[in-house]
Amino acid sequence: MQLKGLDELNKYVPELNSTGGKLKFAFRFLFIFSLVTIYFVLTDQIPTWTLDSQIVIVAIGFLSVSRVFTQKNRLLEKYGEQAYNQAVWKYALPGLAMLLAAVAHIGYMNGPKFTFTQPTITTILFILGWYNLIVGISLWIRSILTFGFDNLSMLYVYHPQNGQLIKSGIYQALRHPVYAGILRVGFGLAFLNLGIYPITFSFLMPLGFFGWIRLVEEKELLERIPTYSEYRKRTPAFWVSPRNIGLFWKFIFIGK
Repeated sequence: MQLKGLDELNKYVPELNSTGGKLKFAFRFLFIFSLVTIYFVLTDQIPTWTLDSQIVIVAIGFLSVSRVFTQKNRLLEKYGEQAYNQAVWKYALPGLAMLLAAVAHIGYMNGPKFTFTQPTITTILFILGWYNLIVGISLWIRSILTFGFDNLSMLYVYHPQNGQLIKSGIYQALRHPVYAGILRVGFGLAFLNLGIYPITFSFLMPLGFFGWIRLVEEKELLERIPTYSEYRKRTPAFWVSPRNIGLFWKFIFIGK
């Protein structure tokens, strides 16, 4: 089965058309992911660095991905048709590797744990942790398969003519279901960890993603799509309103 958007992505990232190119892409991603993970393991040994290191890596990751947008004109002028390819290798790939490593770090982040005299509270957090983790992963995977790898890789920024209007019902309930899935995974890992630092960070995550969509991603969407402003007013970014909860679960279970 051909995954949605891969054909379009391969046109503009020619290395992905060969096995060697795919291996190079995977190796670079895993190399950066592993380096960041090693950094987290080392800095977790210094209690005062644990949360700070997490915030710093997330900030660097967002900054790297944001350069896909902010460096667009410079890359187009310098590389022409190869501009998007350069943006993927230089900015998108390392930025996404850092961000995903930071999300994974929530699950093993070191530091003091919450201790509760009532075991019921621990049980509730354990249940909430697995619930958010399962729902978040399901939403994330469904959203990627629906959105397409070309859109996920921000191909539309450099080649808007290749952008596709996604008509899935989930976009009537959420503007950014991929990010909504990541946020739920973050909460799930934090509740299962029961650490003070990961739970604190999980509540900071929505602020970081909100800043990202407002300052970078939606800024570009507002310029490209005249009706996006009205859509943004009526549709929440990450959390489903009660009237659309049916659409949310329908998407989770059957992907429509």
